[in-house]
Amino acid sequence: MEVWRPDMARQLEPRKRPGPIVGRLSLYLRRLEGLLRDGFPRVSSSSLGEALGIADTQVRKDLAALGSLGQPGIGYDVADLIRAIRSALGIDRPWSAALVGVGNLARALLRYNGFIERGFRIVALFDSDPAKVGDRLEGLEVYPSSRMPEVILATGAELGILTVPALAVQNVADELIAAGIRGLLNFAPGVIRVPVGISVVNVDLTVQLEQLAFLVHLGSAEPLE
Repeated sequence: MEVWRPDMARQLEPRKRPGPIVGRLSLYLRRLEGLLRDGFPRVSSSSLGEALGIADTQVRKDLAALGSLGQPGIGYDVADLIRAIRSALGIDRPWSAALVGVGNLARALLRYNGFIERGFRIVALFDSDPAKVGDRLEGLEVYPSSRMPEVILATGAELGILTVPALAVQNVADELIAAGIRGLLNFAPGVIRVPVGISVVNVDLTVQLEQLAFLVHLGSAEPLE
C-alpha cells in the first residue's frame, strides 16, 4: 500500500467543505486515534462506520476525498489516515486564539484541557470591564479591547473566541478582524456580519437544547391525524 504523504491530501476549498463532512471527519479522527492508542494498525471502512453509526458507503466516500489511502480487502493504515484527516482539517499544526469577554463561560473554556490536547492554545484575553483588566487567569493577563492590535500581533493569534453579550458581539468581531484575526468562534446569540475571507462558527447552546427538546418531543408526541 502506498504510504500517505501531505501532498496527497486534497485541499478542500472552504466554500466547498460542508459542515456534515467536516463533522464526520472529526468523528473518524477521534475513533482512529483511539484505535492507534489501543494498538490497532489497520481499519476497514465497515468497522469504522459501524463504530460511529455511519453507513459504510458514506465512510468510503468521505475518505476517498482525502486521496488514495485504502486498499480493497486490506483497509486503511490508521496512522496514515490520521495524518491525512488532520491535514485536510488544517489541524496538523498548532493554532493560537484570543478570547474576548472574561465571564463564567470564558473561565470554563480556559480550564478545558481538551483545547491544548487538540493543538489549540488561548494566548490572549480581552475585556471591556475596567474591573477585570489587569487580572490574571490561567497565567494570562486580561487586556482592554483598545490593546487588541498590539497584543494579537505580539501573540500571533489567528482565531478569536467571543463570549460577550449579544449587543456587543458585532463590534467585538469587527475589532478582532481589524486586528488580524481570521476566524471567529462565537458563543453569543445572533448573526455576525464579516468580510469575505473571514470564517465564523456559531455555538448557541440554547439552540442546541431546543433541537434536543424537539427530538425528544417528536419521539413521544402523538401522531397528527
